[in-house]
Amino acid sequence: MIEYALLTFGSLFAIVDPFAAIPPFIAMTSNDTAAQRRRMARTACLTCGGVMSAFAMLGPTIFRLFGITLAAFQVAGGLVLLLSALDMLRAKKSGLKETPEEVAEAMNKDDIAITPLAVPLLAGPGAITTSIVLAGRATTLAHKAIFFAAIALVALISYWTLTVASESAKKLSPTILNIITRLMGLLLAAIGVQFILSALKLG
Repeated sequence: MIEYALLTFGSLFAIVDPFAAIPPFIAMTSNDTAAQRRRMARTACLTCGGVMSAFAMLGPTIFRLFGITLAAFQVAGGLVLLLSALDMLRAKKSGLKETPEEVAEAMNKDDIAITPLAVPLLAGPGAITTSIVLAGRATTLAHKAIFFAAIALVALISYWTLTVASESAKKLSPTILNIITRLMGLLLAAIGVQFILSALKLG
């Protein structure tokens, strides 16, 4: 139970990685007030949690519809995590989360809470894939409760991270953010490999 809780929280927090969302969040809300930033951060994190929960619940239906096994999806999910982790290890913006076109469009939006902040910056393809895989491994009610509690905790910490960052933007060091991103990338790479190894055992 404890092992599943740690794996679930660690996986979701590493792939959501609110620290990587700080620079674009601050840049895209540079003309907004502190209250507006807090509101957008709250909306984005609630949406992020809702998207991951929805896909986690729809996972079994998607598998049956397309004839996909959990093992096959875990391998695909592990590869997605590895690709994202490689970008994080290089402190590079991942194309899996945002594209230059999406960033340019967001700069002209009045409210960036839903897109691109919630989707795809926080709840991108990697986070959705990870949610489906972890939900598929929740075989008991206790595991399912832990899974959704982990999503709620990740969303709460993400909100706190973005709020604190927006209020102290001038004090943030790009070097510190890059170090945190690289550490998250290393953790994410290990999780991706573990997903693939577990899938091979299932297969």
